[in-house]
Amino acid sequence: MQNHLVIIGAVWPEPNSTAAGSRMLQLIALFQKDNYKITFLSSSNKSDFSYPLDNQNINTLHIKLNDTSFDTLISELNPTLVLFDRFMMEEQYGWRITEKCPNAIQILDTEDLHFLRKARETAFKQHRELQPEDYLSDQFKRELASIYRCDLSLLISEYEMKLLTTTFKVDPSILHYIPFLNTPITSEIISNYPEFSKRRHFASIGNFLHEPNWQTVLLLKKSWKSIKKTIPEAELHIYGAYVTEKAKQLHNEKEGFLVKGRAESVEEVFTTARVLLAPIPYGAGLKGKLLDSMLYGLPNVTTAIGAEAMSGNLDWNGYISSNEEDFIEKAIYLYRNEAVWNQSQENGVQLIKNRFNISLFEKGFIDKVNEILENTSNHRNNNFLGQIFQYKTLQSTKFMSKWIELKNKG
Repeated sequence: MQNHLVIIGAVWPEPNSTAAGSRMLQLIALFQKDNYKITFLSSSNKSDFSYPLDNQNINTLHIKLNDTSFDTLISELNPTLVLFDRFMMEEQYGWRITEKCPNAIQILDTEDLHFLRKARETAFKQHRELQPEDYLSDQFKRELASIYRCDLSLLISEYEMKLLTTTFKVDPSILHYIPFLNTPITSEIISNYPEFSKRRHFASIGNFLHEPNWQTVLLLKKSWKSIKKTIPEAELHIYGAYVTEKAKQLHNEKEGFLVKGRAESVEEVFTTARVLLAPIPYGAGLKGKLLDSMLYGLPNVTTAIGAEAMSGNLDWNGYISSNEEDFIEKAIYLYRNEAVWNQSQENGVQLIKNRFNISLFEKGFIDKVNEILENTSNHRNNNFLGQIFQYKTLQSTKFMSKWIELKNKG
């Protein structure tokens, strides 16, 4: 009998808008390769930029929040596995799946640890260093509870894997590290990269709905005058989906600070620019823009948070700056030094090959899923905290959801 995967998404995947969208398509490809039937559910509306999942032999259905129609639907679908794309989706629908399809394996793709990003944001906006108590927010408690309730949670970052297992003592048996997945860059692809002398200007990219990306643009605005003064012929081209009015107001032709909005082709942008600038002040997970810079032969200058958990013991494909002055200095140096630029490009090729090669992760992931499928009862019995959180959720979240449903009908 064919296994059936039901994915419940907060939004429909937009791989050209967000790294999360690309990540979801990579996970879907792994399950399709293992011959899973796939159904994608979301309560959000599709946009013009939503990926055409129906063309990939994936059934797509719209669902309602806080509505018993979901109970009927999930019973009819009778999934083998359910994958939530954020912990909020598990909160909303997990208890219903436990009630109607108790044998279905529940998997949480964390995307990144939201509580970690929130803690760093708090420290950043208060102009101070991160403190351990910053982690312990309501969001932390919700996200950890969701992780415990699920049979397996996927972590995209080695740093986050270590944080959960070492600092918060989460059992590694309910966690699995699986980063962005790519095939190695071939020599043919490398030979088609435009060379240093044929590339011009700096680039930056990031979805403007994501607050760290907006803060990155503000930091770029602050640093750009010093870079422009040293390299007067250079421009900074800033791309990102869902550009806001406040971002458009930063556009300045005279200064060469150009806010261009959505990139129709990331490949075209990244293969014509000479250096990617990403002074990311806070965040979590892995940064898709930095992986794309490696894929398209574009060296970058970023921060320790930007490069976190990406390079391991390998050399970075550009520079990791320690402060604003260092960032400006490294950006100018990388833009002007062809030998360093070429070596940085090669470093990116090696990072893709040795850190994000799909062949390093696909078998281990499917094996882990199959292991849980074959030993579901033992796996759940060993996760006794998960059973406690499941019980509490069925008493509280279920009551709240049903109250909202009755209120809406009233």
